[in-house]
Amino acid sequence: MIPVTAFAPACAATEAASRAIRLMDLTSLNDDDHDARIIALCHQAQTPVGNTAAVCIYPRFVGLARLTLVAQGTPEIKVATVVNFPHGDDELASVLAETRVALLDGADEIDLVIPWRALKAGDEAPARALVRGCKALCGPRLLKVIIESGELQEPALIRAASLLAIEEGADFIKTSTGKVPVNATPAACRTMLAAIAECGAQHRVGFKAAGGVRSAQEAGEYLAMAAALFGDEWLVADRFRFGASSLLGQLLATIEGKKPVAADGSY
Repeated sequence: MIPVTAFAPACAATEAASRAIRLMDLTSLNDDDHDARIIALCHQAQTPVGNTAAVCIYPRFVGLARLTLVAQGTPEIKVATVVNFPHGDDELASVLAETRVALLDGADEIDLVIPWRALKAGDEAPARALVRGCKALCGPRLLKVIIESGELQEPALIRAASLLAIEEGADFIKTSTGKVPVNATPAACRTMLAAIAECGAQHRVGFKAAGGVRSAQEAGEYLAMAAALFGDEWLVADRFRFGASSLLGQLLATIEGKKPVAADGSY
């Protein structure tokens, strides 16, 4: 087990919070999302202590997000979107078409859900074909492959999914959709980071913890795991991301020295 102290002394809550903001894909993936909410999300991505790495939204909002980010003077904030989301069961041709449209609309990054149910049943072929096909479309733009670690559950399956994604060209491996009961966990993070190390792929493949990271302390724990394996210099947006919606408010409160408010509104 990688100790949290591996990141000391830089893992003080305020330092972890500041760093996590710059590594965040600020996310809104709600069924009732609308233009005004996405515009507000883009505004929130520009914070007093630095911008988030990206906003992550449904494909239909990609063009709007791009225009909003440019208009507010933050074109460097990336636009990420999701495909085959959240269930991971769409047909290959449909997912490739969805990806192609998202890229034409201006998406910088694609977060792809693999067919994890097939993988869990022992069939790797659909996942391999999907990752390979989407990466061919993305070219230099980032492909983040969501393995849904909380549903795969077993470390051996999480490792197998991670290795498969890396082998087929993923730029990132990502824990979760945030739409299942168990999302990012320290155990899954350790397994996925170890898979990157096993392949010697740390110079070309990153990691994204999505769902379940709710405080600066938790963010610091994930940063510590990655730094212990790959060094502090690996903790940049090209290699490490958090996917979250409510986390930003917690991090800003930590930096400002306020008591963070829980996601449910309690203290």
